[in-house]
Amino acid sequence: MCGRQGHQPHNAAMSEPHIIRRAEAPEPSALPTTAPLPGLHRVEQIMGTAIGLDVRDASVSPAALDEAFAYLREIDGRFSPYNPDSEVSRLIRGELIGADASPDLNEILSLCDQVRRTSEGYFDIRAHRPDGRPDPTGLVKGWSLERASRILEAAGARNYCINGGGDIVASGEASGSGPARGGAAHGEAAHGGAAHGQAWRVGIRHPFIADRLATVLAIRDGAVATSGAYERGEHIRNPFTGLPPEGLLSVTIVGPSLTLADAYATAAFAMGESGLDWAAGLTAFDACAVTADQDGSNARLVWTPGFERYFADGPRVEEV
Repeated sequence: MCGRQGHQPHNAAMSEPHIIRRAEAPEPSALPTTAPLPGLHRVEQIMGTAIGLDVRDASVSPAALDEAFAYLREIDGRFSPYNPDSEVSRLIRGELIGADASPDLNEILSLCDQVRRTSEGYFDIRAHRPDGRPDPTGLVKGWSLERASRILEAAGARNYCINGGGDIVASGEASGSGPARGGAAHGEAAHGGAAHGQAWRVGIRHPFIADRLATVLAIRDGAVATSGAYERGEHIRNPFTGLPPEGLLSVTIVGPSLTLADAYATAAFAMGESGLDWAAGLTAFDACAVTADQDGSNARLVWTPGFERYFADGPRVEEV
C-alpha cells in the first residue's frame, strides 16, 4: 500500500547460509560478516517503507537502479492516497471513472476485481473504507515492484532481489555473476557473501517476536509476500464480519507474480483458519502459515503440499 508510515518488513532477503532450528534465529548482529557482496545495492524510502534493490550481475549499470527507483517514486506520486492530487485520491472522491482513469489505474482495478472474485470477496478494495469507495492501494505496491523488476531485467539483470517492505521479487542466484564490486547487504539478518549456486534466502518474521524467524525460504525466480498481525496490529479484517481473523497469525504466499502473491496473502489472512485450505487451491502459488490456538498460544508452522520445496533447511513440524 502506498503510505507514509514506515514499518518493519515481514520478510527479509538474506544472502548467507543461515540454519534455523526450532524456528529460532540468532540476532542479526550476531551473524558473521564475510567478503563484500558483488553487484549493486541501494535502499530508498518510497511508499512509506524501505525499498531495496540488490543486483548481483556485474554488467548492470547503476543507471538501471536509478530508473527503477524513479519509476517507483512516480507510482507513489500517482497512486498514494496521501497525495490529494493522485489518481487514487481522485478515484476515492469519485472524480475518476471509466475512460477518465489512466490505463495503469484501469489495469490495477481490473486485477483487484480478479482477486476479489478468486477470493470470494475476502480481498475487497471497498470493504475497508466506511464510505465504500474503491481504494486499490492494497495491490499497488506489489504491482509496482513487479514492474520495477522488468526495468532491471531490461537492463540485463538476471540475478537480483527487490525487497519492498518485506514484499520480495527474486531472480536467479544470490551469488550472481562476475567479480565482486563491493557494497553491503541490506534487509534484516542479511550479511556476508554468497556461495556459488545459492538461492536467495528469505526469512519469514515471527509474528510476535521481532528478532526471531518462523522459517527461512530459498527462492529462485519467484515472489514472496506475507500478511499478518505483526506490529501494525489488526489492520486486516474479515470483510464480511468486520472482525480480525482468527486462527492465523500470518500467511506467506510464494509464486510467480508479486502482484497476486501480495493480494492472495491478504485474502488468505482475512479468511482466518480456512485461509490455508483456500490457498492450497491456487494455481502456481503455494503457502505457509503460522497458526495458533484461540488465545494466541501454541504457534505452529503449517504449509500447503507444494510449499516444502521452498524451505531452505528442510520442513519442520514444530512450535515456533
